[in-house]
Amino acid sequence: MKNNSYTIKVNLKSNPYKVLIEKGSIKLIGSELIRLGIKKSTKILVVSNPVVANHYGDLVLGKLKESGFEANLLIIEAGEDKKNQASISLIHDSAYENNLERTSLMIALGGGVIGDMTGFAASTWLRGISFIQIPTTLLSMVDASVGGKTGINHPQGKNLIGAFHQPKLVLIDTKTLNTLPSREFKAGMAEVIKYGVIVDKELFKKLEDADCIDNLKLIPDDLLLDIIYHSVQAKALIVEKDELEGGLRAILNYGHTFGHAIEALSGYEQWVHGEAVAIGMIAIGELAIKKKFWTIKENTRQQDLLLKAGLPISWPNLDIDKVINALKSDKKVREGNIRFVMPLSIGNVKIVDSISIKELYDFLSELNNL
Repeated sequence: MKNNSYTIKVNLKSNPYKVLIEKGSIKLIGSELIRLGIKKSTKILVVSNPVVANHYGDLVLGKLKESGFEANLLIIEAGEDKKNQASISLIHDSAYENNLERTSLMIALGGGVIGDMTGFAASTWLRGISFIQIPTTLLSMVDASVGGKTGINHPQGKNLIGAFHQPKLVLIDTKTLNTLPSREFKAGMAEVIKYGVIVDKELFKKLEDADCIDNLKLIPDDLLLDIIYHSVQAKALIVEKDELEGGLRAILNYGHTFGHAIEALSGYEQWVHGEAVAIGMIAIGELAIKKKFWTIKENTRQQDLLLKAGLPISWPNLDIDKVINALKSDKKVREGNIRFVMPLSIGNVKIVDSISIKELYDFLSELNNL
């Protein structure tokens, strides 16, 4: 039986919320807020970027105003290089100009960068107001919009400044993917594949068996909904067990330790996030073979699936000392040890902090010479 919508509950003790996945659900924003008990007098600031606002800004504002809410739209630039204190100040300035109160609400309308910045701004405005996620990229739908991680980059590393601030609602409208550039769609598939590797071997096999996963136009609606559902469900279950990343939740960083270093050292210009994560997954897969954590066969399955998704897999020739320094400054370091999410088999990983700097240096030298 084909499903045309899914509802997932993120059952956190203090801040439970639902994720609605449905084609066309963006039109439900007003009624969903009323269902949440949001008063019609509530002031709402919608934060978006120019491209997304051009497609969906008027629609969201219109639906909010139809339901009786006082809503305004703030448009800001949203590349990784804009994920900084200056952008947060723009959101705070708009919150002040629009008289946002402690009962007010922010809505993030866009990809992961808009979601991270809006969530962080909401967490710090008047010591914290509510916010809602309306993700419009595949990557933000399956990853960034769920789990409450918000934040911005520091010049020395990605996402070093931030806070855990759970949304009141995540509204995923798969129809918004129609306006997403092909490169960004493929980048989102890296995060989907990640879930397959870390916890969901059935999802991984589903992706392997699919006729196409790199072209939205060739993916049936029911398969797309199913892929997003499995990804969000996987993340929700992990977040429920470890909301503040005290242990288990760290496995969501699979591929990200190397990926973040690649992004930072390229000045966030050469690769988009999902592409860097894909290269990071390849790198940690090779390290896992070297350390005998998993087999060449399973590593090949991962590599083949990333290629099927149209993602890059070649390690860039980077200065090894700079890579190691970037890894050391990563927020996942514990007591000076670099922690890696190491694959054991498809659907199973563990956190390892026993890789010495010398081993890492030798390994990176090998990658640079491939």
